[in-house]
Amino acid sequence: MLFSEDPAFVLSRAGVFLSSQPVLHNLILSILHARVAHGEPGRYWMAIQRDDIVGVVIQSPLTFPATLTPMERPVSIAMADAIAEANFALPGVSGEAATAATFAGQWSERTKSAATPFQGNRLYELLEVADIPNVEGKLRQAGPQDRSLMILWSRAFQNEIGEPADDIELRVERGLAAGHLWVWDRREEAVSMVVGREPVEGVIRLSGVYTPDEKRKHGYAAACVRALSKKLGDAGHRCILYTDLANPTSNSIYRRIGYRALADALRYRFK
Repeated sequence: MLFSEDPAFVLSRAGVFLSSQPVLHNLILSILHARVAHGEPGRYWMAIQRDDIVGVVIQSPLTFPATLTPMERPVSIAMADAIAEANFALPGVSGEAATAATFAGQWSERTKSAATPFQGNRLYELLEVADIPNVEGKLRQAGPQDRSLMILWSRAFQNEIGEPADDIELRVERGLAAGHLWVWDRREEAVSMVVGREPVEGVIRLSGVYTPDEKRKHGYAAACVRALSKKLGDAGHRCILYTDLANPTSNSIYRRIGYRALADALRYRFK
């Protein structure tokens, strides 16, 4: 195992491995590129077999669970052993379902701590944009005038999915500056939002899909995601997104738009 706190080094050493599966590795690739750009702390582990990288584990921010690439079972076990042996504390782990389960099980045995699964996610990729019923409104890139609303909605989204919202203002400001935040406008009023992340290896991950309670059940989120997905696809990008398997509505909506499931992921808490 090779450990580093330098995301640029990880990209240089594991770049070939990570780029070999740009969709399955998109989350880790995008986090590494963001950490290079903004210099936030993180911990990074690489599994090596005969000089080849065969797995990557990252933890950034340092209070977050670790995130794993898909790995063969013996590699996942070895990574859990090595990280535990080095006395690193992890609050949890997330990744491809089988890899995460293997890592969590081994971590529990090595550290004598409980590993509790608490969320299932599904990774989707857009294969072909499908037609959906017309929804009044249009897609618009969010601008500085939307800052307060984007902060409000982003914080509400984080609270809804049970994630920390401590750095929301900074994230929104960065997103606005980079042109990553989009809204669905109906009669000059923003009614839904979606985030299109920075492209990495030709892949863009959509996230942060949110509609306030009083504006739901009108198809705004589906229209917003479809319009942005088509725009990005027409520009030559592959579009992906993650859904919470506990939310059947969002899973069915994305399928109607033209997204198809590729892989399942699990998240575990360690106690």
